[in-house]
This record gives sequence, structure tokens and C-alpha cells, in this order.
Amino acid sequence: MTAGPPGQPAVPGTALLRLVEVMATLRISCPWDRKQTHESLAPYLLEECYEVLDALESGEPAALRDELGDLLLQVVFQARIAADRADGTGFTIDDVAEGIVAKLVRRHPHVFGDVTVSGADEVISNWDTIKAAERAAAGGEPGSALDSVPFGQPALTLAAQLQRRAEGAGAPAGLADLAAGPAEQPVSELGAELFALVARSRAAGLDPELELRAAARAYRGRVRAWERTSRG
Repeated sequence: MTAGPPGQPAVPGTALLRLVEVMATLRISCPWDRKQTHESLAPYLLEECYEVLDALESGEPAALRDELGDLLLQVVFQARIAADRADGTGFTIDDVAEGIVAKLVRRHPHVFGDVTVSGADEVISNWDTIKAAERAAAGGEPGSALDSVPFGQPALTLAAQLQRRAEGAGAPAGLADLAAGPAEQPVSELGAELFALVARSRAAGLDPELELRAAARAYRGRVRAWERTSRG
């Protein structure tokens, strides 16, 4: 955190302003940074998200801090590319920040308004209700609760998010049993079982993606131990 004037506390966010300045300089002075586009940076954005998750799982605060910095760079970089556009479609990092601030205030009426909630569950319920109202206002007619779920994410995470969104919209839990009843698209027995496992893990309060990643790390450890033993 950047220090403030002598005798005064540090000002949170000061270093973020410096990052914005550095990014602006790089876009002008660095040939590589200057030629980047939203599309060319997309693989780095995805990669940095996974590296943040790895650092989080490592339990090392310093590694998490560094990887969050790399992810933050991708956000600032993308916003700077948008700001450089001259076709009327551009936006700035301030537009990005103002947009999320407005969304947070709007979706937390129990903090910034006069709404009273009984606990975290009601906060989530209110959030989903507000989101539905926003979609209806933007599109004229209510859309599906699943419209904004990105299908490019890992399959376990995708399945869990679809189930969460559907449940939040009041869908019957039985819809997640793909082995029962007709389906618009055919599903293999294995696919139905995997989808059911996601539902089971969520019912147990577990994240299926994180659980499988933990199992993968355990398997990696076993294989490495076997390799050391076999080399004998």
C-alpha cells in the first residue's frame, strides 16, 4: 500500500492509479503492448484466472498477492485497449469501476438502502430478484435465468452454476436428474451420473470443481511417489 503524507494514513487505491499510468505509458512506448487487442489478450486472461486459483489453493499469501496483481493487469490492459478506440464504442477503466460500483450499490439495498434482511440466504434471494428485474428492464421481456451462464467454462463449474441459477429461479430439484424423464437432448448414462455428482456435492456444501482439483493433486502426489520408488 502506498504511504500517504507524513502523519497521515496510507490512501487505499493510490497504487491502482499508478498502475493505470504505467499501462498508458506501455500502450504508447512498448511495441508489444501497443499491438495487443482484446482478442489477443483473451488467453492470458484465462491463464491468469487459473494461476490465481492455483495460488489460492497453495495457501501462500504472497503467491496469491502476486497472481492477483497479474489478473488485475489484465483488467487494466483490456480497459486501456477499449479507451484507445475512436469509433464511439470505447470506455475507460473509470467506466468499468463506476459500473461495478453502481451494480454493487443497486444489489445491496440492505446496506445502501432501507431493506432489512434476515441473513445471507435472503441476500442471495434479493440479489437474484434484482438481477431478474434488471434483465426484464433491459430486454423488455423476462429472459431465462440461465441466459448469462458462460458455456466456455470448465464443465464441472458450468454444471454447478447452471444448477445454482436454476434453483435460484425456483426450478424443481428433480430437473437435475437427467436420467429421469425425457430430455431435449440425449444424455449418456455417464453424463447423467456426472451431473448428478455435481448436485450431490453442492447438496453437501462442496464445490465440485475444487473437490476434483483436490483429488487431482492427491493423484499427482501418488504418481510422483510411485515414480520415485520405481526409479529406486
